Amino acid sequence: MEPDNATRQHRWSLVYGLMAVFLWSTMATAFKWSLSYTSPLQLIAMASVVSWLFFLVALGITGELKILKSTPPGEIARSLLFGLLNPGIYYLVLFEAYDRLPAQDAMAINYTWGLTLPLISALFTRQWPSGRALALALLSYLGILVIATDGQLIALEFQYPMGVGLALVSTLLWGLAWSLNSLQKLEAIPALFLNFTAAMPVLWVAMWLDGSMTSLTWQSLIAGVYVGLFEMGIAFLLWLSALRMTKNTLKLSSLIFLAPVISLFLIATVLRETISIATLIGLGLILIGFSAQQMRSDTN
Repeated sequence: MEPDNATRQHRWSLVYGLMAVFLWSTMATAFKWSLSYTSPLQLIAMASVVSWLFFLVALGITGELKILKSTPPGEIARSLLFGLLNPGIYYLVLFEAYDRLPAQDAMAINYTWGLTLPLISALFTRQWPSGRALALALLSYLGILVIATDGQLIALEFQYPMGVGLALVSTLLWGLAWSLNSLQKLEAIPALFLNFTAAMPVLWVAMWLDGSMTSLTWQSLIAGVYVGLFEMGIAFLLWLSALRMTKNTLKLSSLIFLAPVISLFLIATVLRETISIATLIGLGLILIGFSAQQMRSDTN
């Protein structure tokens, strides 16, 4: 018996979702490898060019380029302004964190965006988080404390305080950028194209002023292409397609929890990092808080 259209769409949504999750799983390894050959500013500047070209092509293929022509100037100006925050400042801070932390720690802390997002969104929606939501956030931040102290909670001796601080700031920036973009009426792909249109020249001017433009290498090019094409481009479109094709967002969003497992495997095998017990415990606490918050959001 042939599956009906809804069943086929659900299956394809899972396929697209798995592909997106796999690409995101490679990012911690890709970021850390890239930053051994290039600076955080060089990486985001190179990646922004690739992403800008990718979304320009995507606009042409999907026919959404005409949307920009009918978009009010004020909406375009806001999208350009938001682009300075994300991808500009957000990815620069994130890459600085990865440059200072073991890949396993930066990856684990990055997963607290799921808890940070509703807290930041509450500032705009005035829908304040419940006591349970705050408790879940505290649980995840306890996981960060375990990672930051390498399990030495009583001594509270931080191994990489600056790196941990930058990783946490990046989650706040992500939550702020997402909340601001959610207030816009513009479709996702045109909005992202405008975001990169604003960020790209600013990042390249910053790199020129920093004097690092002349030190770009072929490794910098490979790193920028991979991060810009896969992390910022293809993975996003795959996930967006999966969301559009499914009616079961809880089942689809549960695929996200495969990413840290695959990430740790790649970090251990490709980067040769020894995965610490503190990272595993801390990541476990973060994911418990994140997953509980996700299930709570989907049932509301």
